[in-house]
Amino acid sequence: MQPFWKAGILCCEKKCGVLGMLFSELKSKSVINVRDCKCLGKICDLEFDERNGCILKIIIPKGGGLCNLFKTEGDFVIPFCDIKQIGPDIILVDICL
Repeated sequence: MQPFWKAGILCCEKKCGVLGMLFSELKSKSVINVRDCKCLGKICDLEFDERNGCILKIIIPKGGGLCNLFKTEGDFVIPFCDIKQIGPDIILVDICL
């Protein structure tokens, strides 16, 4: 099941229909790396394919700061295929740091 954006909503096709999630809901969730169980932060931006609307990458600021405000380090840029689970409060990713 590959999530996709439709009319500004993150959607997942399921047998029973389409489930959706707003970007504002997605960016409020903490992102946890399953390899070391550390919290990477919260999503501040994403990259998507403008032809088909599929999410390609999520972007999480490293260190302090809000996205590009007072940033001291780069960003975590995580391919969407590395997202393992999107739950009610957290997003699980599997990346090697």
